[in-house]
Amino acid sequence: MKNTNAKKTRDLELERKSALQTRTDLTRKATEDITAALNGILADVFALYVKTKNFHWHMSGPHFRDYHLLLDEQADQLHAMTDPVAERVRKVGGSTLRSIGHIARTQRVLDNDAEWVEPLDMLAELRDDNQALTMRLREAHNVCEEHRDVAAASLIEVWIDEAERRAWFLFETTRGGDPTGH
Repeated sequence: MKNTNAKKTRDLELERKSALQTRTDLTRKATEDITAALNGILADVFALYVKTKNFHWHMSGPHFRDYHLLLDEQADQLHAMTDPVAERVRKVGGSTLRSIGHIARTQRVLDNDAEWVEPLDMLAELRDDNQALTMRLREAHNVCEEHRDVAAASLIEVWIDEAERRAWFLFETTRGGDPTGH
């Protein structure tokens, strides 16, 4: 009994000193694939959040209040995604983004550092970015389904719906009076 307790104590000490690793029933390949997919999503969400806030802060014109509030609401929704995405990566045994530089190296959403962007151009750019995020979320969903990570797939389904809703609102906001949407 004494040797068993000593072994357990040694094992626990080694585990505490070992690299950050969460136990999971997923394969190593599943963890790697899901981590890569979700870290890409996380970087895109952070980049889209900052872009949305940038446009929110620099909005002007006759529809300022409506656009300003819309973008603030959308930025809040994007920010709310970040923790669940990162925590899912950790739950499956992966390691997530660690810095702004890591985000910049991983993101696929293009930054917009322009001094001035027309309000309707801001909205159209965010619409396109949300549509691209929807596509990437679907790709990540496929990875999660392939590895039977139903929890991540379930979360992603909600985020797809939210991204589609943001794109829809941005589309409808930029439509003029033309019933064809042009």
